[in-house]
This record gives sequence, C-alpha cells and structure tokens, in this order.
Amino acid sequence: MEGSKISRRNVLVGASALAAGAAFSTRVVSAAPPASASYAGTHRGGQEGRQGCLVHLGRPEIVGADRQGFRGQVSGRRLQGRAHGRRTHLAAYWPEYTANVHAVDVVNSSDASHLVYWKDQGVLEPYVPEDVAKFYPAEHKDADGTYASFRVFLCIIAYNTSMVKKEEAPKSFADLLDAKWKGKIVKAHPGYSGTIMTATYQMSRDLGWEYFEKLAQQNISAGAVGCRSAEKIALGERAVQADGVEYLIFQEKESGQPVEPVYATEGNPLIIGPNGLFKAAPNPNAARLFQSFCFSPDCQQLCIDIGGLRSVHPQIKEHTGRTPLSQIKTMKDDAAAVLKNGEQIKARYTKIFRV
Repeated sequence: MEGSKISRRNVLVGASALAAGAAFSTRVVSAAPPASASYAGTHRGGQEGRQGCLVHLGRPEIVGADRQGFRGQVSGRRLQGRAHGRRTHLAAYWPEYTANVHAVDVVNSSDASHLVYWKDQGVLEPYVPEDVAKFYPAEHKDADGTYASFRVFLCIIAYNTSMVKKEEAPKSFADLLDAKWKGKIVKAHPGYSGTIMTATYQMSRDLGWEYFEKLAQQNISAGAVGCRSAEKIALGERAVQADGVEYLIFQEKESGQPVEPVYATEGNPLIIGPNGLFKAAPNPNAARLFQSFCFSPDCQQLCIDIGGLRSVHPQIKEHTGRTPLSQIKTMKDDAAAVLKNGEQIKARYTKIFRV
C-alpha cells in the first residue's frame, strides 16, 4: 500500500480468509475479550517488546519474509520463525510445551484443526486485534477470541499450458477421471500436508470417497506435500495437478512459468490458516503487537499482492489478473470435523491410493 515501510521481501506471506462459508466449529468457553488497539499504537514500550517474538508457521517462505518489515513498522521489533509441515506441526510444539519449554509466541498452521486442538487444551491466550473485531465475519474468528483467519486460500486443480490446450483442460474434479489424464496427474497426500488434509475432508464430504477410488485408477504421481505439485507441473513432470496450493500456482504463473489455475465447477476446498497466541508466550506484549500487525490492512494487502492469498478485510483490493474470490465457488471448511476425523481420513486415503 502507498506509504508502507514494508518491501516485497519483508512481507509475511499469509492471509486472512475467504468470503462467507468458512466456519471454526468449536465449543464456546467464554466471551471474547474486548478488541485491542491497532498495531500502530499497541504495546510500544518495554524491553520485552523490543526483543521481538518467535512465530511457529507452516511454511518456510512465510518464516523468511517479515523480519525487517515487522521491525520497520513497529519501532524496531524483530521476528524469528520456525517452519514445519502438517505432519510435524503438532509434534514440533507440543513436546516442548509439555516439557515446560515455552519458546513460541505466535502460531499459524494451514490445518485449522491444530488451533482447535490447542484451544481445547487450554494453551491459547484470548486476544482480539482491533481489525478482527471491526471487520472480520463471525465465521473467521473464534468466539472466545483465541484465533482468527490469517492465511486462507484455495486448494485447486491446475495444468501446464505447454502440455495442455486451454479448451482441453479439465474444468471440474469429475473431468480428471477421463481416461485421457491417466498417467498425467500429480496429487499430494493428506498425511503430510495441512492443505491436502483439509481439502480431502471437504471433497470426501461433498463428492464422496467414491471419487477418490476412481481417481486412484488414473495412475497418479503421489507426492507428499501440497507445495510440490505446482513445481511438478511447472517443470512438465506431469500435465495436471489434482490438488494443490492456489498461491503457489499464482507465484509460478506470475514468474513466467507455463501454469494455469482451474476453479472446479463442483466447488474448491477452502483452506484456513489461523493465527493464535500461546498463554505461555515468553514475549506476550510483542506477540500481541505482531498479531495486530498481521490483521492490519497493510499486512493483509501485501499478503494478497505478494503472497497470492485472499482476505476478508474490506480495506484491501483484489490483485489484478487473478479471478476475484466472489466469482469462485468454494466448499465449506470445518476444522473441528478435520480434528475429529483426521486419522480415519489418512487411513482411508492410504488404503485407496496405497501410499
């Protein structure tokens, strides 16, 4: 945004949420606390605040992006980060916590069920940034104020434009079952990727497990994490991805790679990556300051423009050249259901695809 002190390299690549449809389904313990001031005027003083905070995130490119920007915007505070995929995200923090090692201040995951779990365990600190209180729909913020939608995007089909003509490209998930795509599809695994875990739940609910049983007959390339699918089709290793991270396709396309997103006519899985603060955060003031920064218009707009993500903040603008969110049919997120059914989803998926 005009006048921002944050450069392209300094953005924290994350986003808030999509339009209506996403829901954080979890029990309400108490009313959310009052909204806190915007990041520009929050927790300016104190040595602890100047020491910064440690953020636990789900992607390495997110960790490396905002150190200088956070410092420049809020009086010299610094940011450190860790990155883990879905499979290790819970395991990476929980052993530390139970051993009374509290190194993490702020946490984010592309599997929203992690935040539901941590809330149920009583380890998240209620905190409501002013922008969340004023501008975020109820379905994008926890009723008790312990987390809110920060990174949200879609899980989509995509194809290599050098290998597939536009008129021949798939338009739906059902199209991927056509015999012409046999041996040409890459797909990620829900056991390794929060994006794919969430997407698999939504698709199995809306399309039925029969869809996956048919897709498994297509001799797909079974990858591990969702971020690899975009690389594989960009390099021409496969012509089509059956599922993958929308913002990575944007990044590949906008850097000149021959890829194109496809928004399935049945609806596209909605992926929410909430932010939360830990009660035992070693730098609680800096953590609150960073949380407020994440939901500010400056950060949200940069998340869209640089990160390829989406936002429900009304003061942001859609990025030119990308299909507006309002024109895309989405599936409904249900983090509590993913938490409840995650092990069964992994087991059934592994049985079907034999990976």
